[in-house]
Amino acid sequence: MTARLRLDLGPAAGIRFRLGAALVVALLPVLVLGAVQAVVAFKKDAEARQSSLVLAAERSTASARANIDAAGALLNTLGSGALGFQCSQTLAQIKARSPGYANLIRFDAAGRVSCSAGDVPADPTRRDRTWFKALQRGDRLVVSAQPGVNYGAEPVVLAAVPASDGGALVAVVTVDSLRPDKRDHTFPKEAEVATVDGQGHYIKATRQDAFPATLSIDQLHKVDRKGSLLWTGRDATGHSRTYAASPLTGDDLFVVLSAPQQGLLSWAYLNPISGILFPLLSFGLALLAVLAVAETGVVRWITYLQRIAAIYEKGRFTVRPIQAERAPLEIKALADTLDSMAGAIVARDASLRDSLAEKDALMREIHHRVKNNLQVISSLLNMQQRVLTDPAARAVMNDTRQRIVALAQVYRALYQGPDLKRVDLRPFLEELTAQLLNSSDEHSPIRTEVHADPLVIDPDKLAPVALFAVEAISNAQKHALAGRGGFLEVLFTVRGEEAELAISDDGGGVERTGEIIPTGGLGRTLMTAFARQLRGQATFMANAKGGLTAKLTFPTPEIDHIVVPAE
Repeated sequence: MTARLRLDLGPAAGIRFRLGAALVVALLPVLVLGAVQAVVAFKKDAEARQSSLVLAAERSTASARANIDAAGALLNTLGSGALGFQCSQTLAQIKARSPGYANLIRFDAAGRVSCSAGDVPADPTRRDRTWFKALQRGDRLVVSAQPGVNYGAEPVVLAAVPASDGGALVAVVTVDSLRPDKRDHTFPKEAEVATVDGQGHYIKATRQDAFPATLSIDQLHKVDRKGSLLWTGRDATGHSRTYAASPLTGDDLFVVLSAPQQGLLSWAYLNPISGILFPLLSFGLALLAVLAVAETGVVRWITYLQRIAAIYEKGRFTVRPIQAERAPLEIKALADTLDSMAGAIVARDASLRDSLAEKDALMREIHHRVKNNLQVISSLLNMQQRVLTDPAARAVMNDTRQRIVALAQVYRALYQGPDLKRVDLRPFLEELTAQLLNSSDEHSPIRTEVHADPLVIDPDKLAPVALFAVEAISNAQKHALAGRGGFLEVLFTVRGEEAELAISDDGGGVERTGEIIPTGGLGRTLMTAFARQLRGQATFMANAKGGLTAKLTFPTPEIDHIVVPAE
């Protein structure tokens, strides 16, 4: 019943849980619709971001080509006129007015430097370079990202046109001047840009780890064929990103843009005014409202009644649920019922206590009268014993009287104890031993020691234990201690599931210590019978003091080994 009650009061069956579950079911379609709308919006946003990335790459390459074309137009203008003896000075002035140029150079037909705006690296095989040969073949504008030697302190691109003397006019354009400006409002947010040569090697990048370690030549060929290319992949740190590429100068220079690829959760985090926030907000507010009403109107009062019930469980039925007067009508009716039940329990308990007290008094009176009757019988036997002249008859009469004394002692312990159904064995053995020795005809000095572990035992098991002790003590008095006195020890020990009563003397003429003495005689036969009543065993053996030890071993009664305190 208790386990079932705890199960019924579990969280899964509570009012909060049930109201919350009902609300979840009611608002689930709204949440699903919001989630679907969010997914659709996410896909549209992803497509727009990808389109924006491709357009940005194409705009970047278009702007870069415009810059290169402007460099070509400038070179053609320079090539159509005579630069004269101040060629280097003129080129230096033009370079100063054009921040995107790293250098302006004029080469003769042999590839030697005629004049320049700055320092030119030596290149003995310049006339054999691909870009120089293209001019010799008649190309009007040649752009090369791989001129053969390093023409600048940073990555550059050569734009060259043929000169009138068969040589070439070259503009060294920095790659940074061709790369798009991230400050442009049309440039995608969080995007990074890089320039890549035809072999897939990075020339310059705004953030190197935002791109793969290398780009495959096959991807660059696709970019060259299609004009632009969009794909997704992992950057150098392992994060997923979207890439867009467009050719800058044919198949030897490309612009690559990189932007982080957003997941649905990150997109929803960055776009709170989406189809998820409002449904979740409405759901949360409705849930809080329902839970608040349930808490203040129902759960709080149920918790209060539970506390009252817990107080009733401890037996304090005088407490009344007065605060429930302010509760809803249903809770108030339940509190009134609980109060009425408490009153009925108080009245019934009072009646039961009166009835039990009356029955307890009657049982004590019965035990008292039985004890008195047994004492009367013991007195009659004592009188009869005194008039007998036969020693054997006197001994038999004394044994019978002592057995009756033991039974009377059992009833005396019952009606004088705090519990009619249980007796503490330790004081009982002490009183029984003292009474048996005091009622004996033997006047020799006998020293006794009684050591007993506390054990609460019922009368059905107490009687065989008491009769066993009577027989053992009587045998010790008649055979071991008669005429000489001596030492008598009563030891009761509880060892877990087994209890042991050992009664030892220090006389009797037993020669070998530890030797088991065969049973014989009426006393030992009775002691064996008493042991069987307790489902135990009786043994008799010689002890180290030269006497006999009578031992009763039996299962410990299933009663707490706690002494009931006397009133």
